[in-house]
Amino acid sequence: MDNQLVESIVNEVIKRVQEETCFEVEASGKHVHLSRKDIDSLFGEGYQLTKAKDLSQPGQYACKERVTLIGPKGSLHNVVVLGPERKESQVEVSLTDAVVLGVPVPVKESGKLEGTPGIVIASGRNVIRLDCGLIAAQRHIHVKAEDAEKLNVTNGEIVQVKVNGKRPLIFDDVLVRVSPNYETYMHIDYDEANACGFMKGTKGKILK
Repeated sequence: MDNQLVESIVNEVIKRVQEETCFEVEASGKHVHLSRKDIDSLFGEGYQLTKAKDLSQPGQYACKERVTLIGPKGSLHNVVVLGPERKESQVEVSLTDAVVLGVPVPVKESGKLEGTPGIVIASGRNVIRLDCGLIAAQRHIHVKAEDAEKLNVTNGEIVQVKVNGKRPLIFDDVLVRVSPNYETYMHIDYDEANACGFMKGTKGKILK
């Protein structure tokens, strides 16, 4: 076997190994998760959210319903509601969105709402005020349990990820969330997506 053929085979093996440890990156825009109580208050008693399309994470979906977020300085219109309903309402925006609203928004892990600011939410018919729940979501990777060993990560670990967009960069402080109920995707917000030149199909790789 000549050296050129050996080198070709080795390069192909390396390429396949690298592809197996890469994962797709998704950019997540501003959105709202609502509790049963807040769905009733905004849309009417017993109202059922209307699924528009499924998302990458099993059981999660975008709804046809849209709301307006109202802050001290400005508003964000046409904000999508995600289903299914949650135990507590949560609103996720980028730090640029937070400037528009005029609210200092902390970077938090989803679901960690203690000490977060509130926000006013309006539907076409009603208005509510959340006492807390407004966050900029910490960038994170949903990892399917069977992929955790391949990626050499554990639940709750903080890692660095190189994202190969049009302007490749390394993201620090990326939270790993492992569950058998997940599909493996990294989630960043639109500020982060713009910074790395994100486009659909962009891949990331954990740096160890």
